[in-house]
Amino acid sequence: MNQERISTREKLILTGLYLSKYDSAGLKRLGFDGFVEAFNVIGYALGSRPASIKNYRDEFDPFFPNARKGWRKRPMRAYCHKVFEEYESLDMEPFTALVESFVGYDANRWSAVRTVAGEPDGDGQFAARLATGLAAEQYFESVQPTLPEFKGYTLENTTRFGCGYDFRLSAPTGTGPLAVEVKGLRDRTGSVSMTPKEHNAAATMTDSFFLFVVKNFREEPFHEVFQDPLSSRLSFQMSERVTVQVAWLATV
Repeated sequence: MNQERISTREKLILTGLYLSKYDSAGLKRLGFDGFVEAFNVIGYALGSRPASIKNYRDEFDPFFPNARKGWRKRPMRAYCHKVFEEYESLDMEPFTALVESFVGYDANRWSAVRTVAGEPDGDGQFAARLATGLAAEQYFESVQPTLPEFKGYTLENTTRFGCGYDFRLSAPTGTGPLAVEVKGLRDRTGSVSMTPKEHNAAATMTDSFFLFVVKNFREEPFHEVFQDPLSSRLSFQMSERVTVQVAWLATV
């Protein structure tokens, strides 16, 4: 299946269809504790409004045996009906993989990663990884033009460059650039970690480095901004974690 041929609107529709068809079992399979969290995390990750997924889920609810009534009093919209006919019969595992693929998540890749204690890092990690990564980054991009600290700055996504921060912001006045590292939390409070490269960038850039934390994806996301985070009220302690990459080899 060519992901590039699936539009963002169709991805939102398919996510709504998945959540309607598989209901609480689908939430559990993706690692979400509730529908609001699923709407928030996947909605932001796809660069759209969380309410869009809820609306599409409600569109399909009358066609599945769940406790919700959905939009029973009007016919299904034609473009939704087209998606419904094409994907309604898709089994749970391939449908789950399809939804996960919309944001570049590959469960097979993570299934090979284990902690030093041997616990698998597989099922349920989709929600956590998406909330702490792409969903938080897309949230930042959506609100950046309205933030006093960054208003008027040109935004460049640097997540693929490995430079120790997620965004580089340039001012039209010619002043030095700013760096923003984005973190996400599923709850109102929690722990954030910085990699050695991120920590070094923060130590080097000081006032030009910002830590942007998006909180509370489970209910309603909000954010907190920390300029020069290593000198802020935050207290970072070095922590080490060992992971083991598991593989099976054969001689051919």
